[in-house]
Amino acid sequence: MRTDEIAELAWQVAETARIEGRPRGLLGLAGPPGAGKSTLARALVAELREQHGPTAAGYAPMDGFHLSNTQLDRLGLRARKGAPATFDVAGYAALLARLATPEPEDVYCPDFDRSLDEPVAARHLVPAATALVVTEGNYLAVDLPGWARARASLDALWYLDGPSGELEERLVARHVTGGLARPAAAARVRANDLPNAELVRTSRNARWINQIVHWSGHV
Repeated sequence: MRTDEIAELAWQVAETARIEGRPRGLLGLAGPPGAGKSTLARALVAELREQHGPTAAGYAPMDGFHLSNTQLDRLGLRARKGAPATFDVAGYAALLARLATPEPEDVYCPDFDRSLDEPVAARHLVPAATALVVTEGNYLAVDLPGWARARASLDALWYLDGPSGELEERLVARHVTGGLARPAAAARVRANDLPNAELVRTSRNARWINQIVHWSGHV
């Protein structure tokens, strides 16, 4: 599917919320690391703003709730960065609940800065008048403690299928861009990212998935 086709489906989430008398809709994108969730989410927000105006859509990524390196070191989880236990899922769920409130306000949302390898506060703003919030994260559909609470605020949850043959190379390239030498990047992907991806794939056919999306990467 092209971005504009997916954006049309996403806008239906906002329209359904409006018809039901709610101020905005929340759309979640789940899928394995490297599938293109954040790229698609940003593309959808840009497409919807172009079509329907600047308050049509906003972005609230799960990656802003990565635990800091300080906390990961305290917990002994630095090597597992990106695994479910390395996120503040309760904080993420609280943000989504706030975004879903019937009396919306301006909400600042954190993000993850890959150049710093750290979460960054308040990078994104979702204005009160925003009609659709797009959020994305690996574990939104996984049946693990905390994640059900996060997805409870969503109006729709889609699973983004990534080309499995390309995921490993994409993830290696991501770590190389982040400063790792290629052998170290490949080792990290095999030891951590690919097991995380396999966990996420177990949620592909979960009953709370509303649609499986195959994105071409093109408008």
